[in-house]
Amino acid sequence: MNDNLPEPDVAPVEYEIAGSSEHSGAYVPENILVDRPRDQSSRWSGAIATSNTKQWIRLRLKQLCVLKSITFGKVTHPCNTKEVKVLVGFSENNMTEVLHVSLKNDATPETFSIKSTNRVGMPYPTRFVEVVPLSAHGQSFNTSIWHISLSAMTDETYVEHIRLKHEEYRENVALRQIMKHLRQRRFLTPVNHILSRVGVQLEHPLITALHEAFVLQGNWPDAEKLIKDCADAGLLSSYRHACQPCMRWSRIQGLDADGDIPCRRGGHAMCIDEQNGLIYLFGGWDGQRSLDDFWVYDIAKDAWRLLSLATSREKNGPGPRACHKMVFDSKTGSIYVLGRLGDGDGVEGHRARSHVHSELRDAAGTLPWAAPVVIPGAGAPEPSHGGPLGSWPPHSSMSSEFYRYHTRGLDAGKWDLLSFDTASSGGPPLISDHQMALDHEAQVIYVSGGRVVDAEWDALRFSGLYSYDIRTSRWKMYNTSDAYASHPFIPPRWGHSMVLDPKLQTLFIFAGQRDERYLADMYAFHIPTNTVTELFSNFTTSGGPDPCFTQRAVIDPEKREIYVICGLTRSKPSGTVVLESEAPYWIYRYDRPELPGKWTQIFPGKEAVPVCPQPRYAHQVVYDPKSGSVYMHGGNAGLGTDDEEPAGEARASSPEEDATDAARAPKEAGAERRLDDFWHLEVVRPAYEEIVRRAVYEIRQQQFREMCEDGSPIKALTFLQTRVSSVVNHEDPEEARIFRSLLSAHLLAAPARSSVSAASSSRPASSLGFGAGGPGTGPSSPSASAPGATAGASSSRASGVGSGPDVGSAALRFDEDPLEAAANAAGASAPPPSPERYRQRTQMFERLLGFVNAEAKQPDESLMEMWSGDGLVI
Repeated sequence: MNDNLPEPDVAPVEYEIAGSSEHSGAYVPENILVDRPRDQSSRWSGAIATSNTKQWIRLRLKQLCVLKSITFGKVTHPCNTKEVKVLVGFSENNMTEVLHVSLKNDATPETFSIKSTNRVGMPYPTRFVEVVPLSAHGQSFNTSIWHISLSAMTDETYVEHIRLKHEEYRENVALRQIMKHLRQRRFLTPVNHILSRVGVQLEHPLITALHEAFVLQGNWPDAEKLIKDCADAGLLSSYRHACQPCMRWSRIQGLDADGDIPCRRGGHAMCIDEQNGLIYLFGGWDGQRSLDDFWVYDIAKDAWRLLSLATSREKNGPGPRACHKMVFDSKTGSIYVLGRLGDGDGVEGHRARSHVHSELRDAAGTLPWAAPVVIPGAGAPEPSHGGPLGSWPPHSSMSSEFYRYHTRGLDAGKWDLLSFDTASSGGPPLISDHQMALDHEAQVIYVSGGRVVDAEWDALRFSGLYSYDIRTSRWKMYNTSDAYASHPFIPPRWGHSMVLDPKLQTLFIFAGQRDERYLADMYAFHIPTNTVTELFSNFTTSGGPDPCFTQRAVIDPEKREIYVICGLTRSKPSGTVVLESEAPYWIYRYDRPELPGKWTQIFPGKEAVPVCPQPRYAHQVVYDPKSGSVYMHGGNAGLGTDDEEPAGEARASSPEEDATDAARAPKEAGAERRLDDFWHLEVVRPAYEEIVRRAVYEIRQQQFREMCEDGSPIKALTFLQTRVSSVVNHEDPEEARIFRSLLSAHLLAAPARSSVSAASSSRPASSLGFGAGGPGTGPSSPSASAPGATAGASSSRASGVGSGPDVGSAALRFDEDPLEAAANAAGASAPPPSPERYRQRTQMFERLLGFVNAEAKQPDESLMEMWSGDGLVI
């Protein structure tokens, strides 16, 4: 069947009552089938008013489906369920929790998105739904549910396809878990028989060869060569991406033909033509006025070019503006521009500019470029006397113009005014500090949030989430910001970040400001199903950055990484606004967009004097996926008034001036200092040669350990000083310390040579457990090999050897398998390892698997740990 079968529409699905715990009086479960909000008796109520006894109601769907949402109808009453869990399953005996939420005590129905994919992102079918109320709003009241409605994908062809794929997945998982379990315990013949009879592979053939060389034969040269082959085959890429990254900044010094560059500014917009290596820059605020100059930077030529000194003078060109956004369409070569905050927008009237600094520190209405107009009640700069030039509409108009610029074809260099007011055609109102993203293949633009620019500037109003279909010129509004239409909903905001993963059709929306609060939340919006998932209510507590405003973010969908450059931060609504200088650079990595990923701070490289730009906000960034490079321009490095702003025309500051500015930045945090610098950021991770070195270091540690136990001490010491030492990074303190400890840990602690073999072969099976000294627990764990190698450690710790209970048992002897005996009889190059050595090598082998991509190796989980009180969890 077609794996790319399109998702059908979501529709209501009928159900019947399959069972429930005891009910109270006439409040039977069947009451929830019909929504009668005015009937106080139309509800199901549990028989016991206590949270210590499980109460539940189970629904049987009338058709197999992929469940997407559940809606609770309610009536205001103290017996209303306050906290509830929802479980789903194909059968009543194997239910999985998919929702745990709190309900409000009101008469408004609440709809919640249901997680409908398993841990690898595969949709699964549902036949049964179990609702478990945990508490009521009123103390000592029985929990009640008034009405439940369900929505699902019910198309029979699609659901049957999902069912078959899910059953195939479960079979594969079960077989691979069994094979891993058997091989760990040296049942090699049964594993070989299973592989010969099913179309399932335990792992990549290179990994199977590595197991044979490392565990069964102790063939160290072959094991090292196989590690290099794995790197060449791309099997170590996930480990590389999971390593601690470092940043390498370089200042771009390119000029235009006249020796000029874009002047100092903040609140401007940039976009990138990835195919041709061109970065476009438009508008912004220079501290005195809004700008409408238009530039392009050629990456290959390292040169700027001025496309227009003033776009307002061109036909259909946009006027001066800041806090706007623009995106580039790689299919047509068009640039789309939306939003603004210009010199005449905002409230009328003025205040002294000296008030700006104090307002910025205390008011909720801080705009990213810190211009006087951005502070509620602080007034705005004088509108341009005589009005703007050209055909651009006057600033007094609160219309939301929508522009397109052509970079290719017969209309190259020309502007189109697509709409004089997007709000009149179903789009967003005039907004500033919003976000835009474009899906090139689907030809759809997404616009998120932003502050509404209108005559009521003091009244904070925010826009929601819209899409614009380029082919049909139609706008669509999503109800993601409506608490009554979507749950979870995305609170409206401005100065936030939004990026698009076009392959997974998911928007990530996070941070920004709402009212007086800087936000640290993060949401994923799945476009095809209109599903909102709250990834973090506060990512700071999950190891992420502080709540931030005017931060900038770009995405690499291939790597599934989001790069974030922080701006302003404020820990409390009444706290002081500060520039993030301690931890301004972050990466967010995700495997599945609907599940919380991992935040990692990016640190400078190990250069003697690392070059880094000074902290800033209201800057702009773009990302070039071909080179994996981030480009950053301008912004504001201070929080004061414009009185301290240095005047002058655009000029290129020198690296020496940058160093001076960076050094004095903390001392002059109160002075506004808009920037004209242009930077290139490369996120650096270990090269594959470095990863191979780390893995070879693991192999040689095991080889040294066995030489200490079996061979000559002199040979072992020589091997340590030469072969092991040659793959140690002696400049890394932790790795060097572990290397020094190997002598005492193995050579000096080795037992007498005459007793080693006997001790290994005669040790009772009960002492051969996998509980102690498992992977990831010793000094040679990949996590200790180098900073950022935690991926290897965490994977190996989860691999099931050493992480679960001991497997010591009279039934488990780890004796030589018949396959090994046959190979030995045929003249194998090495004798089979003893039971103790097999166990030891298996632990080290699974440590090596920490370097290998998940799809290329045996499952990380242990079969023993997959058992739960409710059965086997797959």
